[in-house]
Amino acid sequence: MPARLGYGLRRCNLQKRRGFQNARLISVDSRNRLSNFWTPTGGISPQDGEQDDSHALLVRGGFLRQAHSGVFHLLPLGLRVQERLSWLIDKHMATLGASKLSLSSITTEALWRQSGRYSANSELLRLSDRKDSGFLLSPTHEEEITSLVAGMVHSYKDLPLKLYQIGRKYRDERRPRQGLLRAKEFLMKDLYTFDYAHEHALQTYQSVRTAYNNFFDELKLPYLVADADSGNMGGKLSHEYHFVSPKGEDNVWSCSSCDYVANEELVEKRTHDTGRLPTSQELHFTGISVDRTTKIHIHVPYPARLVNVPCSDGTKLNVYVPRPDILPPSLLSSDSTHIEKFVNLHAVKKAAIDIDTGIEKTTLQSFLPKTTKTIHIYDRLVPYPKYPDSEIPLNHLDITRIYPGDPCPRCESGELKVQKAIEVAHTFHLGTRYSEPLKALVAGPDGMAKQPMQMGCHGIGVSRLIGAIASLLADDKGLNWPRVIAPFECIVVTTPQVPEEDGVEVYDILREGAQGYEIVDTVIDDRPIKSLAWKLRDADLIGYPVIVVLGRAWKERRRVEVQCRRHGVKTEMELEGLKEGVLKLLDLL
Repeated sequence: MPARLGYGLRRCNLQKRRGFQNARLISVDSRNRLSNFWTPTGGISPQDGEQDDSHALLVRGGFLRQAHSGVFHLLPLGLRVQERLSWLIDKHMATLGASKLSLSSITTEALWRQSGRYSANSELLRLSDRKDSGFLLSPTHEEEITSLVAGMVHSYKDLPLKLYQIGRKYRDERRPRQGLLRAKEFLMKDLYTFDYAHEHALQTYQSVRTAYNNFFDELKLPYLVADADSGNMGGKLSHEYHFVSPKGEDNVWSCSSCDYVANEELVEKRTHDTGRLPTSQELHFTGISVDRTTKIHIHVPYPARLVNVPCSDGTKLNVYVPRPDILPPSLLSSDSTHIEKFVNLHAVKKAAIDIDTGIEKTTLQSFLPKTTKTIHIYDRLVPYPKYPDSEIPLNHLDITRIYPGDPCPRCESGELKVQKAIEVAHTFHLGTRYSEPLKALVAGPDGMAKQPMQMGCHGIGVSRLIGAIASLLADDKGLNWPRVIAPFECIVVTTPQVPEEDGVEVYDILREGAQGYEIVDTVIDDRPIKSLAWKLRDADLIGYPVIVVLGRAWKERRRVEVQCRRHGVKTEMELEGLKEGVLKLLDLL
């Protein structure tokens, strides 16, 4: 018995010793160190990435890797940026009193048919299971959230309700491009609002717009807010948030004098009553409706610009003068080949004419004889004759294309200019677009009959924002991140000759939270063997807002060099005022 007891004690002591040995392998240093953080930078030359330089920088900087066409894996640096962006969104959603949830990425064809949005030819990603259940991967969650709320909220007393999520979305993108800007899988923030009355919903909409403005203001980047068309989302009130960028796919129009901003679908120009142009300057295009039943003739003036011609009595007359930079009428085709260069098709569609803008010339010619109705659309500057009752004329419409320099519709002195932009957020007032077909009804006060809830949906493209900001701030050395979403606010870089303890000392000063100063989110580049020059190039590629260097000045005078590439700062600082100096730089970013 004693022998068995002694064996058990020896075994217990051996296990304890092994436990202590293993414990020594686990670092108790909680400091952020690149030696413990996977940053697979480099390994890809600029030409190996997409033609989009900023996307190539995200790959080379170790933020992401492409898994498949339009599908990306986020690496640790990219995930830190995404998490910080999500935290910033959470902060501003809290100001609205919104509750965060997580909806399934899987929805059904049946639900989308009920809302009227299902189409076999759309960009919906479909799933097949053994039961052929008709599952879809959600590109957006209006149907699912409305169905959820419809089953749980039944009285106006439970409203208003604000629910949001940050989740993955999917789109069967025909041609994925520009990295995160146009992908098949993407991360979005969706906020859905529910109100009892229309006026309450409009108040909610304005509060969301305020929260969005505050969110974008905190990024400290220039942005545009444009009046927008709601498209197939429904509703008649919406706004888009854009970053101006030559890589953008949207056209945003703005005034040189006032605050008028609109997207391509809603932009307008001020019109003047200057009389009609002579018939010889008329352009005529022939098209067909989407349902192939209506032949559409469109009559517009040859493109002209408005000029002020001085008169003999000292006054000025507004006159339209043909534009010299446009093809002459003799070289233009009468079918829809050149129509988008001369006709504002969005204005045509506003006139309730659903014209097919993608039909081929030969196909058009084969369908025209089979139409049963004819419509003539005249721009207000073109004279129109009388037509028989079988041919319907629509006249006095402003359907000419808008050009840079056209007069602003809101003010007398401004001219319109157009800029390429990246859309990163959108707000929609939906009204009853989804609550009515999906039976999201609530009982009103005084026993009134149930009525559909007033809804709004408000999105922010999280992964799209990462790609857009990278595109906006990148330079020839690498990426640049705003402080609020940078993977780390500051990096401490040392030469191999500087003792590790010195880098830790500087790190601790920056991270110290005492004396009323905030903590600087810092990381140490303590990777062995790498030279100082290599580490600095790597830091520029990744885009840390501030770099603190322990180099020659440190060895000679115990002074650090502080660099901020976005503001062109490179200066030496004493340790005593280092944290305050770094925070002042960060406040600018």
